[in-house]
Amino acid sequence: MPLTAEMRRSIDQIRDYLFGGGYPDPVSNAEQLSFLFFFYLLESIDDENKVRAEVLKQPYTSFFNGDWTLRNPSNATIPSAHEGDLAATVLQTGTPTIPRSRFRWSAWTGELTGDALVRFVRDEVFPFFAEIGAAGAHDFMRGARLGINEPTVLSQVVRLVDGLGLADADSDTKGDLFEHVLRQIRQAGELGQFRTPRHIIRSVVEMVDPTIGETIYDPAAGTAGFLVAAYNHIRLTHSSPDAISEAEVEGKSQPRGLGDRLTPEDIAILQRKTFFGNDVDPKMVRLATMNLTLRGLANVRILQRNVLTAVLGDEQKAGLGLPRGGFDVVLANPPFSGRVDKDRIAEEVRVGATSSTELLFLKYMLDSLRSEGRAAVIVPEGVLFGSTAAHKALRCQLVESNQVDAVMSLPGGVFHPYSGVKTSVLFFRKGGQTEHVLFLHIEQDGYALDANHDTPIATDDLPRLAKVYALREESLSQWQAREPEAEWNDKWWFADAPALRANDYNLSASRYRPLSEAQAEHRNPREILDELIALQLECTEEMETLRTLLAELDG
Repeated sequence: MPLTAEMRRSIDQIRDYLFGGGYPDPVSNAEQLSFLFFFYLLESIDDENKVRAEVLKQPYTSFFNGDWTLRNPSNATIPSAHEGDLAATVLQTGTPTIPRSRFRWSAWTGELTGDALVRFVRDEVFPFFAEIGAAGAHDFMRGARLGINEPTVLSQVVRLVDGLGLADADSDTKGDLFEHVLRQIRQAGELGQFRTPRHIIRSVVEMVDPTIGETIYDPAAGTAGFLVAAYNHIRLTHSSPDAISEAEVEGKSQPRGLGDRLTPEDIAILQRKTFFGNDVDPKMVRLATMNLTLRGLANVRILQRNVLTAVLGDEQKAGLGLPRGGFDVVLANPPFSGRVDKDRIAEEVRVGATSSTELLFLKYMLDSLRSEGRAAVIVPEGVLFGSTAAHKALRCQLVESNQVDAVMSLPGGVFHPYSGVKTSVLFFRKGGQTEHVLFLHIEQDGYALDANHDTPIATDDLPRLAKVYALREESLSQWQAREPEAEWNDKWWFADAPALRANDYNLSASRYRPLSEAQAEHRNPREILDELIALQLECTEEMETLRTLLAELDG
């Protein structure tokens, strides 16, 4: 069942109820919805587990077997939603326990409204599911609490969630539905993190081409967009033609694969040994966990940790099931323009005196790769040409001791409405030495570059330039065979290692672009503005570094 317009409207209604009811924070609202989805889905998951156990003739204890000790005695007598009667199974006797079966979604949502609903959900439902979460592979519900305390709003939201029919939806539909929830998050986090456009993520993942048996890591996972896209990509590449369909997502058609050519062993590897991630924000950890769970990846553990300030030892990695030798693939959009207190930065990720999160994350991700592992990282443009010692040292390390495969320049406005910062995607592999770098210049990404960046348009450079990247050896031959004096009008080009060294390892695409006469005379004003903004950001960073140094001298 595909995501329907009615389901989208229901999510929009939920958003409107929350905003109108005094709950304006979209991140908190998405988190609250993820809890309600979990409460809803556990009933059908429990039923499925019971049927599977019966078929396999294995013992099974339901989540809802036994009794529950009430946390709030007031919940011993809860009025029913049916004609004002007391609900017989929600205690009238005053005893301190109720059957755990009362925590099935179909039980309490059909009987409770108003203040009784708020009290029961706040005092009983959340602790009940927190107990289940604590016993699972990861504690999704740790510290969770009800944030919707307005009785009318909670009643309406519960009714709308119930009407979504999640139990009957397949994993793709559930995932698409949750992505529609996540689209409402239009603000950056404290460290500068924000939601990466899904069409950018899909293109990047397609270019990196992760596959079965590889470990895939996002150290700044956010809502797990890269991990979900990698999973979908692997399923698509392991699908027969009859198992591939087209789905409409964010106004664009995209292929979906059922993964029918995956063996049971492959599926087990994907569910337990492929995907890894962490995030510093507990809300993001919960949203990422729900996003993965809805797609059948309930055993993927997203850790809550700041990789820039805490390093895991070998024993800790083993205990968490992390590969000791590094990851095969790193995919990430680390926080932009954030800063970490200098004294808290882990020694292993230090890059000179910088405290800029984009540089520290890049160093960390390089070190997280196994030998010959590959990465695709979205970085602000200043990382590619910044003139501080830390910028130059990191770029030198990338070029001289590793292999920079490509830099894909994204148009300014891709991250609207969060930020107008100019960004690029840096593709590299660990080890070896860089000989040539492919530069890809995206002018249009398939969506209007306006304040919201969500209106589909026909012009899209991503598919064609992704193919150039996939065939980069042939592209290099074509580039080298060109007439040096002839105009080059394609949106891709190369620079060799000597040219990079001569330019302080500058990795900005515009530095090496072979401009035609027309391009030289009529440069796109947006490109000029993007460069000026990037320069301004670099100046700000250098002044902050100088401020830090002066403070140290004064101390």
